[in-house]
Amino acid sequence: MAATDPLKPDAAGGAPQERSAEPAQASPAPPGGVRQTESEPNTDVGAISLEQKLQDAGLELLGNCQKMSGRGPGLLEHSAILEDFTPQELDTLGESMLLVRAQPGQVLLSEGDQGDWMLLLLSGTVDVTKSTPPTDDEAQSNESFSRLGVATEGATLGEMSMFDRDVRYATCTAIDVVEAAVLSRAAIGQLIRQHPGVGAKLVVKITQLLAQRLRNTSNRMVKMLQKE
Repeated sequence: MAATDPLKPDAAGGAPQERSAEPAQASPAPPGGVRQTESEPNTDVGAISLEQKLQDAGLELLGNCQKMSGRGPGLLEHSAILEDFTPQELDTLGESMLLVRAQPGQVLLSEGDQGDWMLLLLSGTVDVTKSTPPTDDEAQSNESFSRLGVATEGATLGEMSMFDRDVRYATCTAIDVVEAAVLSRAAIGQLIRQHPGVGAKLVVKITQLLAQRLRNTSNRMVKMLQKE
């Protein structure tokens, strides 16, 4: 049987499946989540796995991001990924996200790790660095680190690895106390099924953000080649 991708909503117009005559029994709704039935895929295991990963990373779990619009209009104004969202849509999105806190010096994302989740910074600043391995002539030297930038409120981190499930490109370290919303690949799939408008808008915005970063990188490469 082929595996399904959580980012793909159920195909419309498919052949009807035979169901039991007994109605599906509803299970208790998870905190801030949506009630499921026995006929629906169980995402609890994935949610617990994500929480465990965040705890193993030393991040403090604060529940989910209900009423995320209550953080003020600055979040919508400063975040490229949220600029087209209404406060109501932001609250719907927040219900699908976990809230974490990191202390100064804590690593939120580690270069080389695999991850199927991304971060939306709600407060604080994050240092983004990438390791530079030594050359053949410097084999005995320790690897150095290059600063790629400093992320602030509204920035997103780790979205590329969330989509392609490849390793993290850079390390993200809290400079001061940071609060961030965590969005997993599985949560996006559930959001698309339950709130198609919000889910589709989110995927489009992330895609636009990644395309803009690729364009900027290409422009920098062209300028470097022109200098040579």
